[in-house]
Amino acid sequence: MKPVFLLVLSLFGLTSMRATGEANFCLMTSQAALRSCRAKARSDLWLAFGKCDNVADAAKRRNCKEHASATLKDALSECGDQYSVRQSACQRLGPEPYDPIIDPANFVDRIDNPYFPLTPGTVYIYEGQIQDGLERDEFFVTHKTVKILGVTTVEVHDTVTVDGQLTEDTLDWFAQDKDGNVWYFGENTMELENGRPSTLAGTFKAGVNHAKPGIVMEAHPAIGDFYRQEFDLGNAEDFAEVKSLSDTVTVPVGTFTQCLRTLETTPLEPDLKEAKWYATGIGNVLTKDLNTGEKSKLVRIEFR
Repeated sequence: MKPVFLLVLSLFGLTSMRATGEANFCLMTSQAALRSCRAKARSDLWLAFGKCDNVADAAKRRNCKEHASATLKDALSECGDQYSVRQSACQRLGPEPYDPIIDPANFVDRIDNPYFPLTPGTVYIYEGQIQDGLERDEFFVTHKTVKILGVTTVEVHDTVTVDGQLTEDTLDWFAQDKDGNVWYFGENTMELENGRPSTLAGTFKAGVNHAKPGIVMEAHPAIGDFYRQEFDLGNAEDFAEVKSLSDTVTVPVGTFTQCLRTLETTPLEPDLKEAKWYATGIGNVLTKDLNTGEKSKLVRIEFR
């Protein structure tokens, strides 16, 4: 007899077995997320129809339902795009469950990875022109620590403004293991519109509701490396790939050679492709949205 959970998955067509007969957990995760996404899209349709039914004017009611149906079509297409990104990632990550072993004894009390040093009191200031105006990002490595999964993490306060108005306010938590890998343990993030909170999407903490930490910077990056930076299914799923170790980058704070370049993607925004450059001893010096061409450049480093 099949175990109950496999029987349930079989009923929904969600099992995927490797040639060896073993389960492909990465593929199963992608399929489960796809089914969830489609179910939510259809649920949203019925709620929209219910609202349309309370529009007295027949023509407006019909238009309301047509709009809801079009929204469903777009949402289902987005579900498919998300699935494609996850599947592509699975081909590179392999079939095993993503369940990194986090042993507090394997972590150190500093973050000095040359590509991602986080010295308390340091403020990295980035600026760039975007469609809505001048974006300014202040990445402040605080003197605070937060214990997550038994690991003491460094808290970073990251704020983004556009033309002086706060649009994002985030607390990030990082820690470095003995090998030099920098792990990302979560974030408490809030986006704002017109000065008011609009969403907390992306907020997660490793160990809560099966969320897992990921590696934000490897100890020894190699071209072609592909890895998860975070994992909270349906909420936080960034991937990174090492593309170069020898780029030259010029930003307001200077010119840097032998820079590391990564490409970041996420199934939650299937079209997003973001390149990031890291200079030894500094960290992130440039970020570029490869679709829009918008750049965020390191303009100043301060100490508090």
